[in-house]
Amino acid sequence: MNLTRIYAVFLRQIYLIKANPIRLAGMFVWLLFSVIQWGFISKYLGTFGQATFGFVTVVLGAIILWEFMGRVQAGIMMAFLEDIWSQNFFNYFASPLKISEYLAGLVITSIVTALIGFVIMILIAGAGFGYNFFIIGVMILPFIMILFVFGVAMGIFITGVIFRLGPAAEWLGWPIPFIMSIFAGVFYPISVLPDALQVVAGLIPASYVFESMRIIFEGGEFGARVASNLAGGTALALAYLAAAYYFFMRVYKRNLKHGNIGRFSAEV
Repeated sequence: MNLTRIYAVFLRQIYLIKANPIRLAGMFVWLLFSVIQWGFISKYLGTFGQATFGFVTVVLGAIILWEFMGRVQAGIMMAFLEDIWSQNFFNYFASPLKISEYLAGLVITSIVTALIGFVIMILIAGAGFGYNFFIIGVMILPFIMILFVFGVAMGIFITGVIFRLGPAAEWLGWPIPFIMSIFAGVFYPISVLPDALQVVAGLIPASYVFESMRIIFEGGEFGARVASNLAGGTALALAYLAAAYYFFMRVYKRNLKHGNIGRFSAEV
């Protein structure tokens, strides 16, 4: 792949933001409100019961990690939709740009915007609610990497769905993080789910992350169970990433063969 062409795809997204800074609101303002709202909820919950863990650490920390994963997924989808809405899609396919380079440019765009949002959330949570992101040290990094890889996989898959069904399919992409949070155990242990839903949860890499973090915050150590969870979550996330990329490429080749790419200008 040509790094210059990948950078060009990324740079185009930056120019779009510079041309219309209102786009920043969609990227970061909701994160700001989400952290503030859940920060106050966590503080309120902390006034009840005899919990052995800090609600700010567990609840607000879970929200920040989940929002990070959602931003990665949405970042890829939004960058793809920007090209559809601006009817720039044809220009890419009239250039030497390869589809893999285009996809890599979208992923880099999502990484940059998600990381900026992530830092903003940590700073606000730390300054406003005393949240310490590094409370478990560098062991937080494997958790973040699983969520990051899974977020990229979801973003590529949803982009592939939109590529296959047309621009109107974007509405299938927006609710996915909310639906996924039911099974991922973001706010509660997987054990509270019915048995059938626990099976579904076992297929979601994020569920291994949040279960492991709960074990650590409730006084457990980074032992064999947590290591097993991380290994399982990592394997699933990488498998989904490979499957999502394969799916996207299959859709691209199909659209190219049947001439369906033209609909992305006609349906805007």
